[in-house]
Amino acid sequence: MDMDKKSDMMQDVKRIDIRKVEDLLQSGKLEDCTDKLDSILEEVDFSQIGSLVIRLYVCMDIYVAAHTFAEKIGISNEVFCERFGIADDIGSKLMNTNETIEFLRKIVYDCIMWRIGSAKESGKSIVAKARDYIDMNYMNDELSLLVVAEAVGLSPSYLSTQFKKKYGQNLSEYIAAARIAHARELLCCTSKMIYEVAYDVGFRDYRYFSQIFKKYTGQTPRQFQTNANICP
Repeated sequence: MDMDKKSDMMQDVKRIDIRKVEDLLQSGKLEDCTDKLDSILEEVDFSQIGSLVIRLYVCMDIYVAAHTFAEKIGISNEVFCERFGIADDIGSKLMNTNETIEFLRKIVYDCIMWRIGSAKESGKSIVAKARDYIDMNYMNDELSLLVVAEAVGLSPSYLSTQFKKKYGQNLSEYIAAARIAHARELLCCTSKMIYEVAYDVGFRDYRYFSQIFKKYTGQTPRQFQTNANICP
């Protein structure tokens, strides 16, 4: 391979879209994950790469993305490295292009298997962790589906679907309901002003808070506060 062609190939490798790999790990299906990974690799003509150094360059990006994802879903470093080897040793698995592709396919497939297994655990599933995250962070005015999904390591679309399936309501609705529940407590049992309560439960717009509060309670915050028994 002449220097110009090698330089062009390095430029192609640098443009591999690792975000597509991350999305595949987070929300891909077992039945088509191999085809989708192959499509990502084809974008940089991976099957035509003869250089071990360049194959290693691509492989390390995917290895690191998979390792990071595995940690997010509770797979220990020891388990991951026992399955795929440590980063310093994976060069031995990449002696030719076909071996490298099979290695990458196995990483992606096994990570998706781990994700599915983790979500089905009898204990706290990732979706339950998402709910716990909301319960602990409802006062954050930037809390959203995107923020929660990033916190638990799932794609927003997958988390949204699974959350609705498990709890019977949209994640955004759960956030709003959690905020209003805490707002009711504050309005009932503190002497805080309504705008202070709104701020404390994650609303920065007082009018929007009033609209959402009435939607969930049938009363405005002022009406609710007036009718409630105020604690001393």
